[in-house]
Formats: sequence, structure tokens, C-alpha cells
Amino acid sequence: MNQTPTVQFLGGAGTVTGSKYLIRAHGRQVLLDCGLFQGLRQLRDRNWHEPLFKPADIDAVILSHAHIDHCGYLPRLVRGGFNGPIYCTGGTQSLLQIVLPDSAHIQEEDAAYANRKGFSKHHPAEPLYTGRDATDSLKLVKAQYYGEAFEVGKEIAVTLRRAGHILGSATVEVRIGESQPITLVFSGDLGRWGRPMLRDPELVPFADVLLVESTYGNRTHPANDANGDLARVINDAVDRGGALLIPAFAVGRTQELIWRIRELEEAGKIPRLPVYIDSPMATDVTDIFCQHPEDHDIDMKLLMDEQRCPLCCKPYEFTRTPQESKALNDKQGPMIIIAASGMATGGRIVHHLKRRLPDAKTTVLLVGFQAIGTRGRSLQEGAEFLRMHGREVPVKAHVETLDGLSAHADRTELDRWLDGFQRPPKQTFVVHGEPSVSAAFAESMRLERKWNASCAEDGKQVTLVQG
Repeated sequence: MNQTPTVQFLGGAGTVTGSKYLIRAHGRQVLLDCGLFQGLRQLRDRNWHEPLFKPADIDAVILSHAHIDHCGYLPRLVRGGFNGPIYCTGGTQSLLQIVLPDSAHIQEEDAAYANRKGFSKHHPAEPLYTGRDATDSLKLVKAQYYGEAFEVGKEIAVTLRRAGHILGSATVEVRIGESQPITLVFSGDLGRWGRPMLRDPELVPFADVLLVESTYGNRTHPANDANGDLARVINDAVDRGGALLIPAFAVGRTQELIWRIRELEEAGKIPRLPVYIDSPMATDVTDIFCQHPEDHDIDMKLLMDEQRCPLCCKPYEFTRTPQESKALNDKQGPMIIIAASGMATGGRIVHHLKRRLPDAKTTVLLVGFQAIGTRGRSLQEGAEFLRMHGREVPVKAHVETLDGLSAHADRTELDRWLDGFQRPPKQTFVVHGEPSVSAAFAESMRLERKWNASCAEDGKQVTLVQG
């Protein structure tokens, strides 16, 4: 079947969440990423809408990485009839075995809690998907090696390269056709150069069509020393005498925090405090980090060889059960609690915030991007009250933000990655960013690089052209 290749933007266009891009070519339908929408109510509601395709008609899914806004819709897709292969790296496959069941558990738990407390608008409240749906999804996952092309159907081949964002994260190259192929490259979420534990992003030499993320496409991260800023916040929290709450994604951010806190303790720049990793998923993910040397940078490898890696030695307290988590409520004095989710949209951090935000001795540290409509963004913008579990909680705590710990490439680092292309792509679509940020990044590419760049439009299908 001769079919003009197209891509349709079904998420991650005009927003930083819900990453989904549907390629149609040669009678096949391949979905790049399969993420949940998070943040604003109108975005979250889209998770419940019927997709603009039949899940049973999707031939394959290719994942860039294992963050929920890139993979969390998979169980819903399978529930809708999808039964094809899900391709990703080995690191992503390992993370999915934790991330998807955990996501299902949280949704089931939240629905049950809403029913008990009676604050849901739906009666009864139901989860978006169940643990069984997550298990069914995992059976379809097929791990692939970095840098080795594999076929996903007739005249469609894919190559994954390191993106440096989190363990297993990859850029995706899709080669469509044989005699006159069209090459589409999707950046996924790009990481940063010189960060702890992970190898740097790999450059991609060629693309006819480029989908590039723009989370920080209009600004650069602070040049300040991230460890120095973290030490300042921790020491200030100690002076206040209360808890330091850090909402952190269980995948990636929590492990980097463990690494950095260990460095600061060893250097004598902060006191040795009780540090609680209050996330069963983060505990399991931390173990997985040690099992994937293909992603380790040289410092991580050396510590692994010396059996001194802080991620493996478990120098901190990892809480697993709800009872262990609740027991933290009774603990006083300086301590650090790291818990998911990173934007405080759900998970155990919400319970800790609800308990401790009214206390002026509490410090909340935001260490990553906070999307519009999330509790983290509200705290960042100085909210005096935060709505949690059906009631308004006063915010008396001290709130800090450290952009220097972001795992996303900033404008300079995005440019560094774009410099790797040997010639301009014929089409460049800016994705995964807030509208004003994406627009600024697209304009910079048009003006400074003379590239044909535009912002992806939600729901729009475009024809792919050869360079």
C-alpha cells in the first residue's frame, strides 16, 4: 500500500504533558510515546476521552522514556484493544515494570479514597485503569539496544539513541520507506551534559522531519553551583528546625538528590540529617539504576566498581508501607522527606504537604519543572492556600525553587543538540512546551538558524516530506 507518511499530534503539543504522536505510513500506524495528561483539569479530563484513533488499529508503540507523561496511557491503550509490541530501551523496560503498576495503584487508591471521603464529582469514582491493565501492558514490551536499528513493520525501521534525561531515555529515529526514505527524529525529553550518573545526550546526524521538545526552550538554567544551592536550602531548613519536603519524581530526580546529598554530607557542607525516601517506586527504581551499566557515566561506573555507589549502599531510610509513611507524621525536628510526585499532583507527597504546609518551620523545595495547574506550580507562584483532598490547606511553609537541578536541557543545551544535525531538517515541529515557550523556541530557529520551524498544533495531522 502506497500511503503518504503523516504524523498527527495527539498530545504534547501546546502543552508539556500527554506526549503522543501518531505516524501513519505504508498501511501501518505507529505511536511515538503514549503519555498521560497531567496538570490542568481540562488536560486531565482528556485521559478519559475516546482517542482520535482505534487502539486496536495501532500496530506498535515506541517509547522515548518511562516518565508518566510519556508512557502512562499505555494501560488505557491496552484496555481499549491495543495488542501490538511496545518498543523501548532496556532501562525503560525495567522502569516500566515499576512505573505502570504504581500508576495504576495510585489511581485505584485515589478513587477509593475519593469514594470514602465523598469528594469526587463522579459516583462512584473509578480509576482510569487497573493493576491488571498495567500487567497486560508489560507483557507487550520489547527492549532494544541503543544505536541498533530494528524493524517495526513493512518499510519502517527505528533507531534509539541516548537522550541523557533519565535512565533508559532515548531519542527516536524513524526511517520510513526504502528507495527514497523519509527520516523522522523525535527528541523525546533531552537531558543535560555533565550531569551525575548518566551519560550525556548523543547527537543525531540527520533528519528530514524533526519533533523537538521545548520545556526550557526560552531560557537557560542558572549558572550557579547546584550543590551549593542545595546546601544553602538544606542548612536554612535546619535553622528553621522543621522538615524539608522535596516533591521529586521517583524516576531520575530522587536518585540525583540521593547522589548530591551524599556528596554534600561527605564534604561536610551539610549536617548528616535523617533522610526519608518515602516512595516504594523510588526505592525500586534506585535498585534498577545499579543494574543498567549501559547508561552509567564514568563517575557512576567507578563507584559501582568500588562498591561505594550511594544508590546501592542505601545510606538513607526507604519507606515502603503506608504505615511507615504515616509514621513520619510524628517525627519532629530537622529532616528531609523526598516523595513523589514531582509536581505534587498525587502520591505520598500530597499527604506530607497537607500535614506540614501550615507549619512555618517547614521548607518545601521544588527541584524540577512545575506545569501549569499543578500544586507545585501553585506553590511556586506563592499560593496562600492549596486544595488537597477536598479542602483548602493554608501555606505557611517556606517555599524554594532550584532550577539548577532540572533534568531537562535548557535553551543552550537544546541548541547544542540541534548543532549535531549535518544539515537543516526540511520540517521542524516544536513540541512538549508551554505555548509561549514553544513559540519563542520556534521563532529562534527560524531567525537564527533559518530553519523551517513551527509549533505543533494539537490534533493536527501533517504530511511528512523528504529533505
